[in-house]
Amino acid sequence: MSSVANPHRLIVLLAALVAFGPLSIDMYLPSLPLIAADLEAPESSIQLTISAFLVGLFIGMLFYGPLSDKFGRRGLLLGGISLYLVASIGCILADSADTLIAARFLQALGGAAASVLARAIVRDLFPINEAARVLSLMHLVTMIATLVAPLVGGYLILVSGWRSLFVVLFIFAALMLVFSAWKIPETHHGDSRNASILAVFKAYLHIALQPVALGYILCMSLCFAGMFAYITASPFVYIEYFGVAPQNFAWLFSLNIGGIIVLVSLNARYVKQVGTQKLLVASAVLATLSGAVLLFGGMTGTGGLWLVVAALLGYVSVTGVMGANCMASLLARYPNQAGAAAGLAVATQFGLGALASSATSRFHDGTPLPMALIIGLTGIGCLLALIPTRHSRPA
Repeated sequence: MSSVANPHRLIVLLAALVAFGPLSIDMYLPSLPLIAADLEAPESSIQLTISAFLVGLFIGMLFYGPLSDKFGRRGLLLGGISLYLVASIGCILADSADTLIAARFLQALGGAAASVLARAIVRDLFPINEAARVLSLMHLVTMIATLVAPLVGGYLILVSGWRSLFVVLFIFAALMLVFSAWKIPETHHGDSRNASILAVFKAYLHIALQPVALGYILCMSLCFAGMFAYITASPFVYIEYFGVAPQNFAWLFSLNIGGIIVLVSLNARYVKQVGTQKLLVASAVLATLSGAVLLFGGMTGTGGLWLVVAALLGYVSVTGVMGANCMASLLARYPNQAGAAAGLAVATQFGLGALASSATSRFHDGTPLPMALIIGLTGIGCLLALIPTRHSRPA
């Protein structure tokens, strides 16, 4: 454990660092149709700005996690945020879809440092029996920020256009750089600081070959992938297919974030009494059922807008519980390789998220069906992924 006097004071800052990814996506979702029109680009090309961001996160996280086990967390964290700042300027100045896609990719490479290293720092600072609770609280703070993001974005584009969204993200990143440099010390002084670069990256293979670890990683990642199918398609499904106004889309989006907040709050309160494994199974069952209902509605048209809204609420609401409990259970197994474990898990999340996002864009036909199909499959996958973990020790 690190010698930080009161690590609980860092929870809000660490949560803000984890929020880099969600904020960078959620704030500009209401503006996707507007960006497509302004840059005179196909909708599918603008949807690829989400996919490019997810691919950048995936690649960045594969490197930041194990490198931080060897070189420490602080320097990589500050460097990543600095790259995010530079790339945000490119997003502000982008004059074509291709330029925006490239800038978003670089932005994600920087933001990946904040997303993965904040979780590794949690493992450095807190005893493992507190990790699930702390990660839940961090997720709660993150979701509150994410709840506000599309609402702010929806109204901001009316006042000052879509480029102003990236100005806000630039300011956010600048504040995070200042506070991280001021408040977060080096927290990792483990044995892997002395390991070779090759040995550090071999940790990925070791972790990936363990069925229980792989089960936790796939469970949280498949659930996350379904959510990004929703994130990619929902602006077009709600605004163009169902005729929802952009401002009202933000409220529907926030309804799901509200569901995450409620369940994550309950998870933080009861996880010690109930246990991570039982909560994971219950969450996976709800994700599976919600995905099946959504797929039924997408195939038959039954229920219209409100069946889609209800099914998405059930699916998206459990993502925070599954992410926090899977991550805590995984980190419990690898206390000396927390950076590699967190990096592999979160990189897999965003890698599968990128695939789901790309597939949703590829099969986009203006209806809810492509989104529903992917969410239905990932819901089933979440439940199946937990099979190897059923006899594991609780975190």
